Amino acid sequence: MTTIVKAANAAQFLSIVPKMLGYQPSRSLVLIPFSGSRSIGAMRFDLPAGGDLDEIDRLAATFIGMVCRLPEADAVAAVAYTDEGFDGAGMPHRELIDALEIRADACGVRVTDALCVAADAWGSRFDPSCPDGGRPLTELTDEPQGAEHLPVSAGDQSAGADLPRVDLAEKERLAQALAALQHAVQLLCGPDSSDATRRVAKRSPVSEEDDRQHSPSTRRIDPQALAAVCMLDDLPTLFEAALGWDAGALAPFDAAALTWCLDRPALRDIALVQWCGGMSAGDEALDAQLRWESGEEYPAHLAMQMWGEGERPDPDRLEAALALSRRIAAAAPRASRAGALATCGWLGWALGRSTHAERYALLACEIEPEHGLAEIVRSFVLAGHLPDWAFRRPGQ
Repeated sequence: MTTIVKAANAAQFLSIVPKMLGYQPSRSLVLIPFSGSRSIGAMRFDLPAGGDLDEIDRLAATFIGMVCRLPEADAVAAVAYTDEGFDGAGMPHRELIDALEIRADACGVRVTDALCVAADAWGSRFDPSCPDGGRPLTELTDEPQGAEHLPVSAGDQSAGADLPRVDLAEKERLAQALAALQHAVQLLCGPDSSDATRRVAKRSPVSEEDDRQHSPSTRRIDPQALAAVCMLDDLPTLFEAALGWDAGALAPFDAAALTWCLDRPALRDIALVQWCGGMSAGDEALDAQLRWESGEEYPAHLAMQMWGEGERPDPDRLEAALALSRRIAAAAPRASRAGALATCGWLGWALGRSTHAERYALLACEIEPEHGLAEIVRSFVLAGHLPDWAFRRPGQ
């Protein structure tokens, strides 16, 4: 349901920007595109660290370019959130605001307001009576009617990226289950088996990585591990069923099966395609992977999904997958954690949470410095690349 809140002035507008984002931004530039008199979302970017004018102009061009990707956008409001102060010298980040206005004008986008919320005051570029010391921050507590029901999470854009707390007992159960599962896979399939699951796990056309090899053992197979191996015989069914699991209460061998899959590039990529597009997409991705292993071309439309193109995924499916992946990343042994962390990174990026995505990708790279998917996610974030569906309304 769309909530309509009307701001009577700039102070009221600023009071609802955090509610539009769901958090209180810090050290950020927030752009609010408009279609006519209605906002159509909000975009947050890190504030430029330095004062190099060429770099500021380049970034302003990139930021306004993203607004222009919204077909309905004909205007934009800009808000800089900074730890700096007015200090009686006028609005901080004036160079960035000016560059945004120039770039917006060149693109035919009207700037409705250019504001700054600083450490000691706030002000508007379009307010000729704004004092050099800015206006009192207490004015920003005046919310328009209807805004009181919109939630704001504690913390800034980084809040919520921490992995869930997992006790030592859960970690030990998962480690034991994972070791038993790996032992069962090796004994049943062999390190050089032509078994489809093992063969698919070797490489991925989207982000190739070396698979780990484990020496087989002659110890007894745990019956629960054998049942988990049977789940691997039908990966799409496993990945679909996993979306209905309680991420906070995963059975050890269910968690082990997902950990094992997410730690293998090709299986992880099949999971991501399926979590985006459903069971049929997972079936197609598995078949495409097997054909690619046999030397055929990998379907472009499946690879494009990983790059953020194609149909908009169901956000509820991605949220469920992210909750699972976060739990596994928190509970898995460190040596088997990078795949789950990279999966968290991609899912966070696909949901429009680039700050969270970069955090997960960096954690994955701390474990595996050249982790394929983690490096891809980091390159997306550093380049300001967002999924194409982020610029389309649901149903488009």
